[in-house]
Amino acid sequence: MNFGFPIVGGGKPRTNEYKNQTPPADVTFPQARWTAHAADLGMTFYSGRMFPQNYRGGIFSAQHGSWNRTTPVGRASCSPSSRMTAPPTRPKCSPMGWLTENGEYLGRPVDIAQLPDGSLLVSDDFAGAIYRIWYDGR
Repeated sequence: MNFGFPIVGGGKPRTNEYKNQTPPADVTFPQARWTAHAADLGMTFYSGRMFPQNYRGGIFSAQHGSWNRTTPVGRASCSPSSRMTAPPTRPKCSPMGWLTENGEYLGRPVDIAQLPDGSLLVSDDFAGAIYRIWYDGR
């Protein structure tokens, strides 16, 4: 597969050095775009039954977060199922509470895993904790 490097970077945007060149005709563009420098360290495809049907086959990601952005980014996030007819351009949901209003980190997700009951575990190397995320139907 041809992902367009070095002419195309991070989706359809052109890299500055090659902005005047035409990308090759066989470039495969991404199905979803994630936040730059969010440091997605751990990802899992959801196969459980606890969350609604549209989450099955979707990606849950542990975004460790940026360390030097003016506006910090990073959190646990997810995208809806890859079987949707129109692929998403941004993650659909994200558990809140990883950043304060001042942009200070309260947690830095590292990895994410699915338990047999369909709930998720998210490890956090900032707080030294593991969190369980579940859906109760509300």
